[in-house]
Amino acid sequence: MKHIFEQRVFYADTDSYGVVWHGSYLRWMEMGRVYWTEMVGWNLVDLKENHDIVIPVAGVNIKYKLSAKVDDTAVIETELLSFNGLTAVFKQVIRNKETQKIYTEAEVTIVAVNREGKLYRRMPEILANVFERELKCPALA
Repeated sequence: MKHIFEQRVFYADTDSYGVVWHGSYLRWMEMGRVYWTEMVGWNLVDLKENHDIVIPVAGVNIKYKLSAKVDDTAVIETELLSFNGLTAVFKQVIRNKETQKIYTEAEVTIVAVNREGKLYRRMPEILANVFERELKCPALA
């Protein structure tokens, strides 16, 4: 399943050049991954508090293609790209709603750690089951 949401560009999202600051795209991608986890039935606070699971970003491969500007409407798309038992990779695209031109494309890798930051060598079952189900049959996830 792909999660899609819209984000209006505000002045606070821009830099001194009048275009969206590069970190704003990363913040919107984080929002997309949080919304995706909620869409598949997870609550990040519940995962942390009741299952001792935190899912931080381990890597980002991002391409900046076009600058968004104030009052643009960005469309953020998030979908699971791959899962290997230890890491999950999300494909995220941010585009202009009106023109459909792409602002950024990224592959974001996440891992699972406990509250103390110790890496789980295998993705905990509660997460792995959803990742595997999503990759096998996205319409049922």
